[in-house]
Amino acid sequence: MLKAIIFDCDGIIANTEPLHFAALTRTLAEEGIEITESEYYDEYLAFDDKGCFKMAFNKSNRPLTEEKIKQLISRKAAYFEPNLKKNLQLFPGVLSFIHLTSSKYPLAIASGARRDEILAILNFANLTEFFNGIVSTEDVVKGKPDPESFLKALSILQSQGNSSLNSENCLVIEDSIKGIKAARAAGMLCVAVTNSYKRDELSHADLIVDSLADLTLSEVESLFLKS
Repeated sequence: MLKAIIFDCDGIIANTEPLHFAALTRTLAEEGIEITESEYYDEYLAFDDKGCFKMAFNKSNRPLTEEKIKQLISRKAAYFEPNLKKNLQLFPGVLSFIHLTSSKYPLAIASGARRDEILAILNFANLTEFFNGIVSTEDVVKGKPDPESFLKALSILQSQGNSSLNSENCLVIEDSIKGIKAARAAGMLCVAVTNSYKRDELSHADLIVDSLADLTLSEVESLFLKS
């Protein structure tokens, strides 16, 4: 039985991946490292900033200290945030789907983005009040595909009086391959939206839709009748 829904943020609520790509490539270019757009979507998507920089430096056989990572993350944020305010776009169907589901189930966000970035998106869309908990990159040790972020979101919801809630009652809404793997590892069902990957690349999800505008509450609830 469905009892809670956990959303990814980038690539599900807002179309921010192009903005992340631009900020990341600008920061890496200053370090003499280049990545292509196809590389970003194939290899970097769903990693948090720390994971992205570690991968890029590792592939370039470059050393990377924790202090350097902090500097890189700060620089990327300085490039990303002004573009976010100017160019933020929500995906179709997001507002109505969140309004609908929040009237019946507790909602949470589990994202590899920084908390400030998540809050900026939610504030822009007037969605902050609909979410009972937020898990950002600052809140976890391991990013997706590790299940830590989803399990932490579950723990937050459980602490709010949902004592009967468990992984089997949670639905994850994701756009990435690593996100689907994380949901699976957390023991949760997953709906994948083809905002970032092709349908055949998301085949491990329990349901695949092209847009949240196409997803009905009855479809979501029926997944738990089958499981």
